[in-house]
Amino acid sequence: MKKKSFLKSSIALILVAMLVVSAVGCKGNTDNNESNTGTTQSVTESSTEKVSVNYGLTDSIKDGAILHAWCWSFNTVKENMQDIAYAGYSTIQTSPINECFVGADGGMQISGDGKWYYHYQPTDWTIGNYQLGTKDEFKAMCDEAHKYGIKVIVDVVPNHTTTQVDQVNKNLLDAVGGKENLYHANGFKEITKWGDRFECTTGQMGGLPDVNTENKNFQDYFIKYLNDCIACGADGFRYDTAKHIGLPDDPKDSKATENNFWPRVISEVTNADKIFNYGEVLQGDNERIDEYQKVIGATTASAYGATIRSSINSGNLLASKMEDLQIDVDNPTAVTWVESHDNYCSDSSYKTVDDNEVIRAWAIICARKSGIPLFYDRPYGATADNMWGTMNRIGAAGNPFYKDATVVAVNRFRNAMVGQDEKLLNPDDTNKVLLIERGTKGAVVINGSDEDYKLNVKTSLADGTYIDRADGTTQYTVSGGVLTGTLKAGAVIVLYNDGYIEVPSIASVSLDADNFVFTAGSTETVTLKSENAASATYSIDGGTETSYNNGDKLEIGKDAKAGTAVKITLKANTSAGNGATVMSYYFTVQENRSVKNGTKVYFTKPSNWGNKVYAYIYDERGSKVKEAAAWPGVELKDEGNSKYSYTFTEAWDNALIIFSDGTNQVPAANEPGMLVEPEKTYTTDSASTKTDTGTAGTADTDTNAEGVTVYFTKPSSWGNTVYAYVYDGGDQVASWPGTACKDEGNSKYSYTFTKNWKNPLIIFTDGKNQYPAQNEAGLPLESGKTYIAN
Repeated sequence: MKKKSFLKSSIALILVAMLVVSAVGCKGNTDNNESNTGTTQSVTESSTEKVSVNYGLTDSIKDGAILHAWCWSFNTVKENMQDIAYAGYSTIQTSPINECFVGADGGMQISGDGKWYYHYQPTDWTIGNYQLGTKDEFKAMCDEAHKYGIKVIVDVVPNHTTTQVDQVNKNLLDAVGGKENLYHANGFKEITKWGDRFECTTGQMGGLPDVNTENKNFQDYFIKYLNDCIACGADGFRYDTAKHIGLPDDPKDSKATENNFWPRVISEVTNADKIFNYGEVLQGDNERIDEYQKVIGATTASAYGATIRSSINSGNLLASKMEDLQIDVDNPTAVTWVESHDNYCSDSSYKTVDDNEVIRAWAIICARKSGIPLFYDRPYGATADNMWGTMNRIGAAGNPFYKDATVVAVNRFRNAMVGQDEKLLNPDDTNKVLLIERGTKGAVVINGSDEDYKLNVKTSLADGTYIDRADGTTQYTVSGGVLTGTLKAGAVIVLYNDGYIEVPSIASVSLDADNFVFTAGSTETVTLKSENAASATYSIDGGTETSYNNGDKLEIGKDAKAGTAVKITLKANTSAGNGATVMSYYFTVQENRSVKNGTKVYFTKPSNWGNKVYAYIYDERGSKVKEAAAWPGVELKDEGNSKYSYTFTEAWDNALIIFSDGTNQVPAANEPGMLVEPEKTYTTDSASTKTDTGTAGTADTDTNAEGVTVYFTKPSSWGNTVYAYVYDGGDQVASWPGTACKDEGNSKYSYTFTKNWKNPLIIFTDGKNQYPAQNEAGLPLESGKTYIAN
């Protein structure tokens, strides 16, 4: 089982933490309204004067596009608000803003020295955490959003807390009636049967203890948190792990008298009729998404997202597949995505779609009337070889492709097409090209092939000449109800005249740097850039703003100390004075990690490890991770008496090291490697003793696994040979990738256990992809089950 932890992260990891309670509330209307989910304009009216530019944004969250500002701080969202409005997003979604676990001594890497998922591990439900910012900064962000007509969705996490319950805030415990009343009676028992609604809605998931969401005192406390968010400016909520909170008719925990969490939080918050709510309901295993649609008002559409990614990767844009949201409800209200942070971080699907393919896929979901599209912004500088990006920084803005010209054109198209019906079709019955018409006003055409396509297709568009709003120059003609023109390979064209708004251009700023990580005592030279700017300035760590010209060089970090970060903020204005474009970059300053050629290190192998030991040596600063050898690394020399050695065969400017036998590793999964120290003998105690995760204990008894058969449905993007890797921590059925499964046909594979196990877990893989994702625990054995990778 691969455990290259710093490159792959998991969704449900167990964390320990505590933060101090945030105090001051936001002013706002506190009248309750007992209506259901709303979709209209901003709930709280800011006293701040609105911007004068018309960006054409929609009043309704449902009608517009959502930008998921994943891991952006409140201040980062605020300073980028003009760019977000210019790009055509009517709504932003934040990461969870609740108090959360402080891990890795407060490290701020997305993965490594810090973790993105810490803010999904609440220690209290009050606003503000060390990763995203304070309550005052959240309110200031909301005020700035409302100036531009942008709505704010907050990601909320009511289902669970951190695993070590003695870390939970005393204010919360006092409010709910003590620790014994905060959790379900079943809340510390791990879910093993995901299709069992009792286990699914009352059991612990990945070691995260399940909150007694039916406790009236907890509900009151959580509703107070929601109202505080609304008073600060929130317009809606995404409910994390919603399918793990019981519906009214689901089985009840012994501590619950009524499953009434959903009716209360949806109807008893401030201005309930104006609040937009949707639940994360990942499909599969009896998730009852149709009922969550009715109770919450909207849900995610994870199965549709998987179809979109697969289709854009293969180039097969069959209209009937692109049209079906895969939710068995008439006219479902669904938040759609090409990918979500769950997909990106957990199932390796990010490797199947590059930035350009994401943009083409976005054109499909955003141009449609059905669905509420959410654009997940990948980390800055992320690639298939370095998923956390070159900056790898919580709080920083992500990949600027969220404002790519094609994305902007499709977002504005959506805003202009409100109320228009949709029609999806494949011209000339070719499934490589998809035409999405919106009434008679406009159309978006996507070419999924690597060849140009001559358009000559009947259309509902009004006769006339249309300029492609994506490139701003290419003309297409509709004459006699026939659309003609050339569609370039892999291109998206956006055609409409009625409703088009000419938004004043804005300045852009950026910088070029070899690395966003450098060693204390050295310096880094960066190139400052600006375009369409009448003036541009830079500042370092919030200091004096200094003017610069496009192409100027700047040396930074002369006196920076290891363990700190240097923040460079660029700002530019146009001659029209429409507002400033702002972008901040973070440079991590680290200790010296250079290694000389010929350096020798040693490792003492634990007795329960295999006889082959490897050293994984890497440098992840660039867009492509440098490796001495692919995981698990270079095999070490056996020196005898459980001692192994490795001698470096080249010099490294920056290196970390992980020891592994291919299954076990030091440091642990999801922790960064260790510094290389010449002649040092590393042991399992060499890594930090701090633990950010832990698993609940399981009974040490044999499971009657022998003869049990399980099944797996292979995703279309996987290879044709599928393996089952079975392990229980101390044993494995075969070395990675496991034992080849039997091909049952129609993408279904089977594996039959040949012996009994104590606590078997199973991972399916084709040797490249795997389910569950790397660093996720394997799946519990459930006889006869068909496992499906969501």
